[in-house]
Amino acid sequence: MSGSPDLVLMGWVAVVVLLGLIVLFGSWFTVEQQEVAIIQRLGKFLRIARAGLNFKIPLIDQVVANVNLRVQQLTVKVETKTRDNVFVHVTVAVQFSVFPDKVYQAFYSLTDATPQITAFVFDVVRAHVPSLDLDDVFLKKDEVALAVKGSLGAQMSEYGYDILTALVTDIDPDERVKAAMNEINANQRLLEAAKAKGEAEKVLKVKQAEAEAESKALQGNGIARERTEIARGLHDSAAMFQQGLPGATVQEAMVVLLLTQYFDMLKEVGGRSNTIMLPHSPGGLSDIAGQIRNAIIAARQVPETPEVSVDTDGGPATPANGASTPAPSHNNA
Repeated sequence: MSGSPDLVLMGWVAVVVLLGLIVLFGSWFTVEQQEVAIIQRLGKFLRIARAGLNFKIPLIDQVVANVNLRVQQLTVKVETKTRDNVFVHVTVAVQFSVFPDKVYQAFYSLTDATPQITAFVFDVVRAHVPSLDLDDVFLKKDEVALAVKGSLGAQMSEYGYDILTALVTDIDPDERVKAAMNEINANQRLLEAAKAKGEAEKVLKVKQAEAEAESKALQGNGIARERTEIARGLHDSAAMFQQGLPGATVQEAMVVLLLTQYFDMLKEVGGRSNTIMLPHSPGGLSDIAGQIRNAIIAARQVPETPEVSVDTDGGPATPANGASTPAPSHNNA
């Protein structure tokens, strides 16, 4: 029984040590950066603890919550309709934070800020979008975002929240409406493409016509020069022929030249074709030469008919150019 007092003493020592540990570890706490802690004493707000090491009275003071001071984002998707009766889903991203000097209002005024912000976003979007057409909603989405930010900033600042910005991140109409819009856009682009193609074809045809006209002009000039050179060559060849044969006439020289050209033509055609149609009689060559010679002679010997005036006095006729006609001579028998 002598050991009983020692056991009681050891028990009391253990209780004191336990209470000391509870007091030691319960009297200090840490708060993370960009956060604040709400301290209550016996259920009543006491103070706000900032980031770092903080102390409190154990079992009396209590950390009831940590409030985040970092920027947060809430995405709200609102279904509404436009002025032209098209239903769209408008997605709004709201970025907000708690004012560092209004932590008390942010914690004790609202149980949860998310439903409050969502309600304001719905109200502003459904009041602003129905006054715009669908195309204007896409063009003026910044106006919708500014309206949301302005309304939220005025309302939520009373509760300790700072609305940094509001962004309209998506405008999603019905799939059939999007398909119709894409088709309209595609048709407009096809129309512009058709106009551009027509203009290009017009320019191409004009340029082709100009090139063809210039080509024909150059071809005509070339043909004229070619004929000039051919005439000059024939003249020189005829002169050389007459020099070689002093008694030959111009007609005979031309016949020989034309026959030479004719045989050169036959040689050229014979090199490109397997069959040549020629006169089959032995006199065919002389016939060809005769035809060429006769044509030249006939062309050279076409008579010119002078105009004759009739003398009313019964005298001899006088040519129109004034030349006198010699009187016929009579031989007396």
